[in-house]
Amino acid sequence: MSGRIHLARRLMLEEAVRAPDGAGGFSEQWQALGSFWGEVVPRAGRERGGEAVSLSTTKFRITVRAAPQGAPSRPRAGQRFRDDTRLFRIEAVTERDAQARFLTCFATEEVVP
Repeated sequence: MSGRIHLARRLMLEEAVRAPDGAGGFSEQWQALGSFWGEVVPRAGRERGGEAVSLSTTKFRITVRAAPQGAPSRPRAGQRFRDDTRLFRIEAVTERDAQARFLTCFATEEVVP
C-alpha cells in the first residue's frame, strides 16, 4: 500500500468490559481507551435479509499511527472504533509499512436500515 495517508477522522478506541448485572450474570459495556486520528476507507459491502430485519455490512480499512506490539494504545481485534454514532468492529490489525509507522485495522460496520 502506497500513497499519502490522510489522518482526518477523530476515532475513539473502545474495549468491551464485563460488568455484573446485579442478577448473577454479566452485561457488556464499552470503555473508551483513547482517541486516534485515522483514515477510514470503505472496501466492500453487502446486505443480508432476515425474517424481521435486514442487516447492511460494510468492510473498512482504517489507518492510524502505530504503537508497539503489546502496548495498551495499540488497537487489536475485538475492540472497536467509534466515530460519533458509527461503530467499526476491529477484525484484524497489521503494520501498513515496513518501518511500522502506521497500522492498518480491518474493520466491519454493521447498520440496521
